[in-house]
Amino acid sequence: MPLLNRLRPDPFVLALLTTVGIASLLPCAGAGAHVFALATDLAVALLFFLYGARLSRQVVVQGATRWRLHATVFFSTFLLFPLFGLALSPLSMRMLTPDLYLGTLFLCTLPSTIQSSIAFTSIAGGNVPAAICSASASNTIGIFLSPLLVGVMMQAHGATLSFHAVEGIVAQLVAPFILGQIARPWLGAWAERNRRTLSLVDRGVILLVVYTAFSAAVVQGIWRNLGAIDLAMVVIVDMLLLTLVLIATTLGSRRLGYSREDEIAVVFCGSKKSLASGIPMANVLFVGHTIGMVVLPLMLFHQIQLIVCAFLARRYAARGAALAQASAKAAA
Repeated sequence: MPLLNRLRPDPFVLALLTTVGIASLLPCAGAGAHVFALATDLAVALLFFLYGARLSRQVVVQGATRWRLHATVFFSTFLLFPLFGLALSPLSMRMLTPDLYLGTLFLCTLPSTIQSSIAFTSIAGGNVPAAICSASASNTIGIFLSPLLVGVMMQAHGATLSFHAVEGIVAQLVAPFILGQIARPWLGAWAERNRRTLSLVDRGVILLVVYTAFSAAVVQGIWRNLGAIDLAMVVIVDMLLLTLVLIATTLGSRRLGYSREDEIAVVFCGSKKSLASGIPMANVLFVGHTIGMVVLPLMLFHQIQLIVCAFLARRYAARGAALAQASAKAAA
């Protein structure tokens, strides 16, 4: 039963898979596709406005004293991941289609998650305040930095971001986020009171983006061009990336002399990639590409990281309990 609990899919991942199934059977096309595309653009802008309105500056300020820990998480999220992604390029380019490979590079540029990073850090007995600060700061910085990293990595492979994509980043991501921060004095308390409802809005927006993206992909023939072997190759590349980063963050934390609690925060915050930020960003950045294929590595990585990190969190917790018990016996 514990093994089955670890392998149980995340409910949101099930919702995503259901949405992909609906898009495969009933894709929007023609005039309906234009309506959904407009609704998606407005929904993404709303999503990032709400991100800005909810982000507490106090959380970042309170954790700023642990600058070494946050710098380590930042390094892992925005430098180590892209470097590993580029290092695996000779293998990835052979194993994956161009859009899936692009999606893997995109995955490497994204910020950390907030909810699961904090939850796993708490389960493992790590430094929760530091995890809150690092994950929140990562998401904020990622709104500005991730599109720039995408441009750099695409340029390294002979491609560039179009002016339309840059314009979309400003209009749909950056400007709404800044407006949300400006409106926080008036909306912050309301956003805190309605955090659960707004979380449902977040997920609803992501499902809308996925439906629109996969509808376009189905019309373009994604299931004719994507086979079981392609899916297996994406899983292998995702697992390689996650394994490399987990090893690097664990060994790096110990080499830097972090406490067990700080190591846990670094491992879980530095190894995550945000589905909530990634799918709306992809919708803005990759106009002209098959978005469904581009976001597929991220969707699979999300489930893989949940399964692996759930196992690691329980293992950290068990080890912590054993250490506490040994200390208690020694004191007695």
